Amino acid sequence: MGNAGTIKPQTFKRIAIFGVGLIGGSFALALKKAGAVQSVVGVGRSLASLQRAQQLGIIDEIAVSVEAAVCNADLILIAAPVAQTAAILSSIQPYLQPGTIVTDAGSTKSDVVAAARQVMKEKLAQFVPAHPIAGRELNGPDAALVDLYAGKKTVITRLPENADADVAVVASAWQQCGAVIHYLSPAEHDAVFASVSHLPHLLAYALVDDIARKPHADRLFQYAASGFRDFTRIAGSSPEMWRDITLANRTAMLQELDSYTAQLARLRHHLQNADAQAIEDIYTNAQRARHNWISAIESAEKQNKDGGD
Repeated sequence: MGNAGTIKPQTFKRIAIFGVGLIGGSFALALKKAGAVQSVVGVGRSLASLQRAQQLGIIDEIAVSVEAAVCNADLILIAAPVAQTAAILSSIQPYLQPGTIVTDAGSTKSDVVAAARQVMKEKLAQFVPAHPIAGRELNGPDAALVDLYAGKKTVITRLPENADADVAVVASAWQQCGAVIHYLSPAEHDAVFASVSHLPHLLAYALVDDIARKPHADRLFQYAASGFRDFTRIAGSSPEMWRDITLANRTAMLQELDSYTAQLARLRHHLQNADAQAIEDIYTNAQRARHNWISAIESAEKQNKDGGD
C-alpha cells in the first residue's frame, strides 16, 4: 500500500485508448510529450469527437473496429464512463493478444474489478485497474491537457492475478505522465473516494439543483459570489460520468451520506438551540483539519518538485 518509488520508464509502440476525452486525451498528450509512445489509436462512440482528437494531435489513428484497435497494441486504456467498462472489456477480450496490458481510469474500482472477473475470463491477469486523481469540469478532446497529471496521484488497485511486470508497465505509463503512483485495494479505494470525492460531488449537485428549482432562482444566482462558486465548482462536471460513479459506488456512498446526514442533524440541533459554542467547535475543527490538509499538499508538492520519493 502507499506510494511507489522509482519505476523504470517504459516505451510503447502502440497504445489504444477507448474514450479520447479529458482523461484519455491528456494521457495520450503526456505520453507523446515524454516520447514514450510511437502511435496512439482512438476508439469512441462519436466519430466527430475522434476526428477532433486526431486534428488536435492527440491520436494518430481512428480505429475502424475494436479488433483493429486491439491488434498489436502494447497497452489499452479504458477512459470511458465506468458504466461502459464491462461492455468495453467484453468487446476487447476475444481479440486480446498475450503481452497486451489493459488498464482503466475509472473513479470506482470494486465494480470495475467485478466486471473484469466476469468477462475477462482466462485473460483477467492482463487487466491492471487504476485511477488517476485528476480532472477538470470540461469534457471532450478539447479539454485534454498535456500536464493534467503532473504531480497528481494515480492509484493502482492491482489484482492478485496481476504479474509484477505488468503492474510496473501501467505504473510507468502514468509516471511518465507526471503522476505519483500509489497502491490501494479496490475496496479501500472506493471507501476513501466515497468520502473525499464522490460525496462532495453529490452535495454540490444537490445544492445547485435545489437552488435552481426555487421560484426565485434567478435572483439567488444573481447574488451568488465566490463562496458559492468555490463550493459548487464540481457541479459543472459531466452528469453522465458522475451518475455512473454515484451508482457504481452506491454502498460506500450510502454510508458516507448517512454519516453526513447525521452531522447535518447535529448542526441543525445546535442551530435550533442557538448553541454558539457547539457550532463554533465544529467550524474550528473543520478549519484546523483543512489548514493541515492544505499544508500537507503544499509540502508534498514541494517534495515532488525538489526531489524525494
